Amino acid sequence: MTERLQGLGPVIDADTRVLVLGSFPGVASLRAQQYYGHPQNHFWKILGSLWGLPLMAMPYAERLDVLRAQGLGVWDVYGACERQGSLDADIRHAELNDFAWVQRQCPRLEAMAHNGGESYRHARHTAALGLPVYRLPSTSPANASWSFDRKLAAWADVLRRHGVVPG
Repeated sequence: MTERLQGLGPVIDADTRVLVLGSFPGVASLRAQQYYGHPQNHFWKILGSLWGLPLMAMPYAERLDVLRAQGLGVWDVYGACERQGSLDADIRHAELNDFAWVQRQCPRLEAMAHNGGESYRHARHTAALGLPVYRLPSTSPANASWSFDRKLAAWADVLRRHGVVPG
């Protein structure tokens, strides 16, 4: 029997304008108890490039402070699931997080951005909040079909629309 895994809590505050939703933390992220904890994941590198900050060199708590200061929140579509390994395709018996709760916690929330296809499969749930919903290319190292520069451009386009990165 596969162990039931618990995800990480949301990184949000009252000033969150865009919430990025992954699917569920991978093994490295769960082990570290950090979002996008795999060293090859492009999440922190993309945001560092967009903000001109050395996010990868900062302690994790400082990175989260920067996210919140920029109006960006992070969470996952699944709060718990069963999975061996880190691949989204192996997620079983997943439990969706409560997106309406996030909207109540974040009165300035303007948009939801799904990081990758598995997360975007639940766009109907986030669209029910009445906010714009975006599909971003996955920052996962498994998404090798997109170059870093192509991912960066797609992320910049969405985040600029909502003032999360300078435009």
